[in-house]
Amino acid sequence: MASPGIEDGPDDPLAGHPRQLRPLTRELIAAVLGNRGYAVTADADGDLVGRWGENLVWFLRLGEAGELLQIRTLIASTFPIEQVSDLHAFCNSWNHDRLWPKAFVHVDDDGRARVCGEVITDLERGVTPHQLDRLLDCGISTGCQLATAVGQLPRESAP
Repeated sequence: MASPGIEDGPDDPLAGHPRQLRPLTRELIAAVLGNRGYAVTADADGDLVGRWGENLVWFLRLGEAGELLQIRTLIASTFPIEQVSDLHAFCNSWNHDRLWPKAFVHVDDDGRARVCGEVITDLERGVTPHQLDRLLDCGISTGCQLATAVGQLPRESAP
C-alpha cells in the first residue's frame, strides 16, 4: 500500500516490501522526507536541501557510489571572527557530550563564523525506508537541538 501522496508503482522509491534493503538514492531520500511532509528542493548541484526554522539542512550522498548519507545543518546564527575560539570550545564540549550531530566551526568568505552540524552514516549495504526515516529524523532533530544551543550563545560585536 502506498503512503499518502506517494504513487505505488515501478518508479516509486517506497514501493516494495518495507524490509527490503534499497540503495541510497536522492529519490529515496526525497520520498521519505516527503512522506513526513517535509519540503525539500534540489540546489544548483542537485543536492537536496530544506529549511527548519531559519537553518538549512542538506541531505548529501557521498562516497564512490553515493553510499554515505550526510545530513548537514547550517545554523543561521553568525558570529564575529573574534569569537571563533569560543565557538571551538562550544563545539568541543558539544562533541564530548553528544553523539549526534558532530559540531564544527565554519568561517564564511565574509569573515563571519557559524557552527554547523553533521551526521554521516555508511549505507553501503542498503537501507530500508523505515531505517532511512529514522536516520533522517534523528539528523534533523539533533541538528535543530544544536541550532537552539548555538542560538543561546552570547554574541560579541566586532571592534
